[in-house]
Amino acid sequence: MSKLASITLGILTAIGGFLDIGELVTGSLTGARFGMSLAWVVVLGVAAIMLYADMSGRIAAITGRAVFDIVRERLGPRAGLVNLVASFLINFLTLAAEIGGVALALDLASDVSYLLWVPLVSLLAWVVIWRLPYQAMERVYGLMGLALIVFVVALVKLHPSWSGLWHGASHPTVPTGEGHPTWFYYAIALFGAAITPYEVFFFSSGAIEEGWTRKDLAESRANILVGFPLGGALTIAWMALAAVVLQPRGISVDHLGQAGLPVAFALGKVGVAFMLVGFFAATFGAAMEVTLSSGYILGQYLGWSWGKKLRPREAPRFYAVCLLVLFGATGLVLTTIDPVKLTEYAVVLSAVALPLTYFPILVVANDRTYLGDDVNSWWMNLLGTGFLVVIVVASAAAIPLMIATKAGL
Repeated sequence: MSKLASITLGILTAIGGFLDIGELVTGSLTGARFGMSLAWVVVLGVAAIMLYADMSGRIAAITGRAVFDIVRERLGPRAGLVNLVASFLINFLTLAAEIGGVALALDLASDVSYLLWVPLVSLLAWVVIWRLPYQAMERVYGLMGLALIVFVVALVKLHPSWSGLWHGASHPTVPTGEGHPTWFYYAIALFGAAITPYEVFFFSSGAIEEGWTRKDLAESRANILVGFPLGGALTIAWMALAAVVLQPRGISVDHLGQAGLPVAFALGKVGVAFMLVGFFAATFGAAMEVTLSSGYILGQYLGWSWGKKLRPREAPRFYAVCLLVLFGATGLVLTTIDPVKLTEYAVVLSAVALPLTYFPILVVANDRTYLGDDVNSWWMNLLGTGFLVVIVVASAAAIPLMIATKAGL
């Protein structure tokens, strides 16, 4: 039973990484707009994050140190600083979007303006980070996020043409009336959301929080094999639901409520209740994950004491960073900036920074100085290099496509 419970680190990471406000809306938006033609991107992203998360978990378990800590040491402080600045900025934008996403979920449940919920959401996030033990945090919100399986139930309830959905996914084409640049722009957005950098930083830092060692490598892989495919499967379920319900009716998706319309259509009020619980857990879990990731990477770069395993008086700078980031992100959301659009920009910008994160991980995962005989196998290097090529191409194309398509309009 304890081993089963420990898998919630992977579930929380997957829910926080895949199933946040950006993925909720982007997955539904692409389904409503492009059908199943971008499902291959989700599969590619799941495979890539699983491989690099395995490297990150192995590095943490073998060395007893988090990935960002070793990257700074292995590549030097200057390269580490570039990575730190880029990752911290993306974390900040993502956190603001997640806080807005939680507030939007509460808005849907209560019909109270999301702006009134924003300060309360941030306060709750701080109290949880400050007071709730790490394992309790990951298990409560990771498992609550499983309520999003209601999207799979809704899809099955609608009895769609499974062969039609499979054909759309296995024969990706740009729908009539859509341009290739826009199609590729959303492909990069989906890919960036799937492998956003804070996922591997949180995963490796979480392994240190839980005290993983070499004997826990099997547990690390169990987390990966359960959590990330689950996140990917649920994303594809959103896409399929939107393709079945919204695309034929010409309904676009640019708000969290619209992403939930297919569940309401298929399952009524009971389905909506489960959906709102899942929305809250996914976005709130992501907000905590990004907040902690910000404290983790800054603490690891500067050599501070860090982590929820320490009490606030034992790691005051770590907790101060978490508080300040939450405060700043709350201020950004209260400017009334659209949380959905903010997340879309964040995931595309994260695609620009992806090589800064994943190339160093590949380098460290092949360094016998740190890992001894536990370095990557030949097939992991082959796949890792292939994914890195895709990451570099996505990074190079992200900003030009954003400009050319006016952010997907």
